[in-house]
Amino acid sequence: MNVKQGPAAIDPDTVVHGPQPALVTRVEADSIAAELGVQPGDRILRINGVAPRDLIDYRVLIGEEEIRLEVMDAAGQRHCIAFEKDMDADLGLEFSEALFDGLRQCNNRCPFCFIDQQPAGKRSTLYLKDDDYRLSFLYGSYLTLTNLTPADWQRIENQRLSPLYVSVHATDPDLRCRLLRNKRAGSILQQLEWFARRRLQIHAQVVVCPGLNDGRQLERTLCDLARWGGGDWPTVLSTAVVPVGLTRFRPDTAADLTPVTPRLARQVIAQVEALQQEFHCRMGSRFAWLADEWYLMAAQPLPPRSTYGDWPQQANGVGSIRAFLEALEQATAQLPEVLSESRRCSWVVGGLVGPALRPVAGRLRGIRGLELLFYSLPSPYWGQDLVVTGLLTGADLLDGLRGQDLGDELLLPSVMLRPGSSLFLDDLTVDQVAAGLGVPILPVADARDLVAACMGKPDGERKSLKGEWALAGHGSRP
Repeated sequence: MNVKQGPAAIDPDTVVHGPQPALVTRVEADSIAAELGVQPGDRILRINGVAPRDLIDYRVLIGEEEIRLEVMDAAGQRHCIAFEKDMDADLGLEFSEALFDGLRQCNNRCPFCFIDQQPAGKRSTLYLKDDDYRLSFLYGSYLTLTNLTPADWQRIENQRLSPLYVSVHATDPDLRCRLLRNKRAGSILQQLEWFARRRLQIHAQVVVCPGLNDGRQLERTLCDLARWGGGDWPTVLSTAVVPVGLTRFRPDTAADLTPVTPRLARQVIAQVEALQQEFHCRMGSRFAWLADEWYLMAAQPLPPRSTYGDWPQQANGVGSIRAFLEALEQATAQLPEVLSESRRCSWVVGGLVGPALRPVAGRLRGIRGLELLFYSLPSPYWGQDLVVTGLLTGADLLDGLRGQDLGDELLLPSVMLRPGSSLFLDDLTVDQVAAGLGVPILPVADARDLVAACMGKPDGERKSLKGEWALAGHGSRP
């Protein structure tokens, strides 16, 4: 982790957000923590006198050789454990949350915000507006920089929290204020200069809203960002250009937004690909990449693998289908000619990615004894005919698959489900949908898991459900 080590990185006097004790959920076997007797259910109160605010503080604090750990066990008893270890050696603990002082939520009112385009009455976590710079550093979630305090900026500098992932949308100050509906949003160019002076880095994204930040404004934004994209230590490492997603639940404040059309998709592709050539000649990198959805909506072929470099924006849907197809090539390199036991199963994906992934089903059908039925669905729930797989809900599956031949088992990309649970975005469960369809449902995680499931391999021979579907054109950008 790229953070500054040592006590200078954390000043106890600056811990002002009231962190709660970090709840231990897992202790790695044979780890330092296990030897010390730390158990799941214990809470970490302080490390060397400092209450960690989050996982970043925790990592910094345990980087010392001499540790004084204050722990409260499940019975409420407090213990102080002093020990020595190798510098940077991990303790072997996992926690219930990455943030011990609560999520920093968004203070913008973007009309295209996915969170505001959901129906009311679902689980509360669906309505949390993450705009937390710590989660951006830890997990690559996008933030806007509009809610940072002077202490936050100081911490980013002191702990070298880089790279961060920043939703820019526009570099024109007035336009960005309009897009985010926040008067603090107009300082993006000064903020980029701040990162540059401190040799800190970001990945950027631009959500294109037709009639607002497309056309000349999109060119201005990408060219402005590219000013910080060159040199030996670029400030802006990459930029993703993604289309706005609109649902039938969008509020009246978003009434002036219009969806991306195939014609606009073709225009944006031509515009950005021309800029990519300029950037590549000048910087040796294409710098700005288009999300796969542009090509799918325009009914154009996906770019070749060589155009994506080291996949800097794959988690944002840039090149994710190409990466999935590449993973599938590896997973199907040695397929059996025939299955020992015949198998009939079905596989469902979102309507947007169906055309690109349909050949995958065809390739697997080449195995004698395997009948794989393929379905790509729209989303009546969201009011979208073309939707990524991760946005399909339980209701969409019931609407689109009820009465269809699903074989003996339905293979379900696990990106449709809340991580670690069986809940769809509409709060239906896998069991409820399976009962409604009358067929067992098997969540699958990635290309290898899909192929193994088609072969009928047991769970123990397949990968766990934290797969690459979000990196395979299936994910969503709520």
